Amino acid sequence: MIQDSFKPIIGLLLGDACGVGPELIARLCKEDKVNEHCNPIIIGDKRIFERAREIVGGAFEIKVIENVQEAKFETNVYYILDQKDVDPNIIQVGEISEVAGKASGDMLIRALELCKEKKLDGFAFAPLNKAAMKLGGHHFESENKMFGHYFGCEEKTCEVNVLEDLWTSRVTSHVPVKDIVKNLSIESILEGIKIADNTLKFSGKAKPVIGVAALNPHGGENGTCGREEIDMIMPAIEKAKEQGICAVGPYPADILFIKAFNKEFDAAVTMYHDQGQIALKLKGFQYGVTFHANLPTAIATAAHGSAFDIAGKGIATADAMENAVKLTSRVAKSLKDK
Repeated sequence: MIQDSFKPIIGLLLGDACGVGPELIARLCKEDKVNEHCNPIIIGDKRIFERAREIVGGAFEIKVIENVQEAKFETNVYYILDQKDVDPNIIQVGEISEVAGKASGDMLIRALELCKEKKLDGFAFAPLNKAAMKLGGHHFESENKMFGHYFGCEEKTCEVNVLEDLWTSRVTSHVPVKDIVKNLSIESILEGIKIADNTLKFSGKAKPVIGVAALNPHGGENGTCGREEIDMIMPAIEKAKEQGICAVGPYPADILFIKAFNKEFDAAVTMYHDQGQIALKLKGFQYGVTFHANLPTAIATAAHGSAFDIAGKGIATADAMENAVKLTSRVAKSLKDK
C-alpha cells in the first residue's frame, strides 16, 4: 500500500492565457491551496503566470526549471516549466487569441508527454477555449478526444462531471442535438454505465448506485412518446445488472436529478450533454469538476469555462479549480496504489 505521506507530482496548467485560468492557478498558490494535496509543477508561460500573480496580489516566488526532477517543492515557492510561447504584450485579455490557443494545446501535449514518461502522476488544467485552440492549430473536437487519441483509447474515455459526492457521465457528449439518437445504442449506453461504475470504484466507492436517465419526456410514456427507453435504455440497464452493476432507471431527467441530489444515487448517467450539465451547473456552478475517465493517468479541470468576461479583473473564484486539484491528486494516489 502507498503510505499516507505519499504526495503525487501534479502538473498545474495555466489554461488559456486570455481567460481566468492563470488567475485561478495564481490564487491557489497565493492561498496555499495545493501543497496539502500534491507536489505541484506549473506548466505555461512564466510571463503570463507573473502577470496573474500581480492580478491576485500573490507574494509567492516563481522558479523556472528545465525538468521536473529539479523541483525541491519548497514552502511559498512554485516551480514552472516555462513554455515561453505567449508574450503578454501581443494578446488581449478577454479576447480569443490564436497565440493563446496554440499555447493551450501545446501545454496539454507537454503534460501528456510528462505523464507518459512517469514524471508527472497527473495534471489539472485551468479552463481552455476550444475556438482559440482550433485557431492555433489544435483541431480535436475536445480535450478529452485529444487525451484518448494520445493514449490510444479514444473510444473508451469520456468526461465525468463531479459535484460534491455526485458523479455524472454521459453517453453522447459534444454532438449536435439532431445527432443524439443515432449515437445511442444498447452498447453505448451500457458503456456509459460501466464508465460511471468503474470510475467510482476507482475513487474508492465499493458498490456505487448508478441512476440512468431516460431520453424522452416522461420517460417515453410506455412508448407513446418515443421508444428509446424500451428499445435501448432499459436493455442496457438489464445488461449492466447482469454484470454486477447496481444500475437503476431509466428516470426522466427532471426526476433523475431530484433523486441524485437527495443522495439516492452515487452517479447519474445521462443520454446527452445538457441533460446533466444544466442540473449540475444550477446546483453548484462554481464548484464542479470535469474528470477525464478511463485514462492511464489522472486528469481533471474546473467544469466552468475560461470566463473571458471577467478575466484580468481578479474576481474569479478558484473553488472548482481547487476541487480539480484535489480530485486529480486523489485519483493519482489510487492509480499509484494499483
